[in-house]
Amino acid sequence: MKVADLYIRVSTDEQAEKGYSQRSQEEVLTRYCSVKDIKIRSIIYEDYSAKTFKRPEWQKLLTTLKKKKGHTDLVLFTKWDRFSRNAGDAYQMINILKGYFVEPQAIEQPLDMFVPESKLMLAIYLAQPEVDNDRRALNTFYGMRRARKEGRWMGQALIGYENRVDERGNKFISPKEPNATIMKWVFEQLATGDFYIDQIWREARLKGLEMGRKNFWKVIRNPVYCGKIVIPKFKDEEAYLVSGQHEALISESLFNEVLEVLDGRRKNNKVKIRSMDELPLRGYLICPKCGLMLSGSASKGKTKYFHYYHCNSKCGVRFNAKTVNDKFIDLLKKHALNPAVCDLYKALIIEAYEQEVGQGKSELISYKKQLSEYHDKINKARDLLLSGDLDGADYKKIKNDCERQVSILEGKLFDLSGKTESIAPLLERALRNIAKLPELYQGADLEGKRYIVSSMFPEKLTFDGEEHRTLRMNEAICVFDTVKAVFEQKKDRKTGVKSDLRSKVTWERIELSTH
Repeated sequence: MKVADLYIRVSTDEQAEKGYSQRSQEEVLTRYCSVKDIKIRSIIYEDYSAKTFKRPEWQKLLTTLKKKKGHTDLVLFTKWDRFSRNAGDAYQMINILKGYFVEPQAIEQPLDMFVPESKLMLAIYLAQPEVDNDRRALNTFYGMRRARKEGRWMGQALIGYENRVDERGNKFISPKEPNATIMKWVFEQLATGDFYIDQIWREARLKGLEMGRKNFWKVIRNPVYCGKIVIPKFKDEEAYLVSGQHEALISESLFNEVLEVLDGRRKNNKVKIRSMDELPLRGYLICPKCGLMLSGSASKGKTKYFHYYHCNSKCGVRFNAKTVNDKFIDLLKKHALNPAVCDLYKALIIEAYEQEVGQGKSELISYKKQLSEYHDKINKARDLLLSGDLDGADYKKIKNDCERQVSILEGKLFDLSGKTESIAPLLERALRNIAKLPELYQGADLEGKRYIVSSMFPEKLTFDGEEHRTLRMNEAICVFDTVKAVFEQKKDRKTGVKSDLRSKVTWERIELSTH
C-alpha cells in the first residue's frame, strides 16, 4: 500500500478562516485515497501564495521528507496550481522530490511522469496559473498607475495622514492629529538648516511621533506632504509629479526648501545642536584626554534620571552634569563685574572712545578738505580743455588720477563716520548684563544659555574635573577683566587709578554685541 501526504493550499488568510476551499480540497483528496487504497500519513494546510516555495508548511514537509526517505511515496494535491504557480521553480522542486523518492501528483490533472509527452502537459498546467498571475498583476499595476495620475494616494497612509473612505466608497487620505502638526513642525525646522536631521527626529519623537530613524529619512523626501503624487518612470514615460486629491500639510515652496537643505545645496555652517535642559554645555566641551567633543545623555536611576557629559571614544571620560554646570556658573561669577563700579567702567570706556573719536574728527576735516581740492582740480582741468589750453589725453589722465584719490578719500570718510555714533546706551546695557551674568545665565532658557556660552567663548571649553579652561574668550570680556584686575589692585582713585585704567582700555579690542 502506498503512503501519501496531502497538501492543501489557499492563497489568503481569509480563505483559510472561511475554510470552504480547504474543506473542499480535503474532501476530494481523502475520497481519492480511499478509492485508490492509499494510506494517508499527514495532511498539510498552507495559506501562502504559490509564487515561490518559501512557504512555512511546505518547508516543514520538505524537511520531514528529507529526514524520512522511503516513508512517503506521494505528495497529493488537487491541481498543479496548488503545487506551484511558477514553472521554473516547479520543475526544480519536482527534481528535489524525486531525490527523496517522492512523486508529486495532482489528482484532477494526473500525469504519468515516465511518459516524455507528459512534460508538455505539465508545462501547460504550470504555465497557465503563472500567466493568470502575471495578467492580474499587470492589470493591478495599470489600475494603480492610473489612480496615481488622478492624484490618489495608493497604499498605507504616511505618518501624519490616515486612510479613510467617503460615502461613495472611494478611498482617500486625510490629515491625522497630532502627527500632522508634528510633521509640519518637522518640515519648518528642516527648512531653517539650523539643526541636524537626527536632532529634529529625536525632538519629534519626544513630541509623540512614533517613527524609526530610517523611515523618517525616507518620508521627509516624499512630496505627498506638499500635496503632490509621484508618478514613477515606466517604459518610455519619465517620472513626474501630479497634484494630489488629498490636503497638503505644507506648501510646495517649503518642501523645496527642505530638499535644498537635504541635498546640501543650501548649507548652514553654524548648525545648532539640540540638547536637553540639563545639558546646556553639550557641543561646547572638549574631552581633556582625547580632544574629541563630549556628548551628553541621561542614565535612569531607581527614582530619577541622572545626566552626564561623556566622551564616546574609548578614553572613558565621564562627568556628572550637575557638577560641570555648577562649575561653569562659578566661572561666570569670576567674569561678572561689581555693579557698584559699573559707572566707573562706563566713564573710562566712554573717555577712551571719545578720545579716539576726537582724533578722528581732525582726520575727518582733513579728508574733506583734500576731497574738495581734488574736485576743484578736475573742474580747472575741464576749463582748460574747453579753452584749448589742454589736450584730451592730458585731461583724461588728470581726471582718472583725481577720481582714484576721491574714491580713496570717500572710503576713509565712510569709515570715520561710523565712529561718530554714541556708544553710551549700548555700553550701559552691556555692563548691566555682565554685572548680573550668572543670574542672567541661570534665568535663561536652553537656547538663551547656549547663546551666552557661544558669545563668551569662541573656542570650545575643556573641563578637567575642577574648572573650565579655554584658549580664547570674547575680546570685550577680556577688556573688562583687564580693567577689573587693575581696579582691584588700585582701589584708591586719588592715586591715579583713573589714568592707569584708561590706558588699559584699547578701543580696537572692544566688540560689544548688539543683541
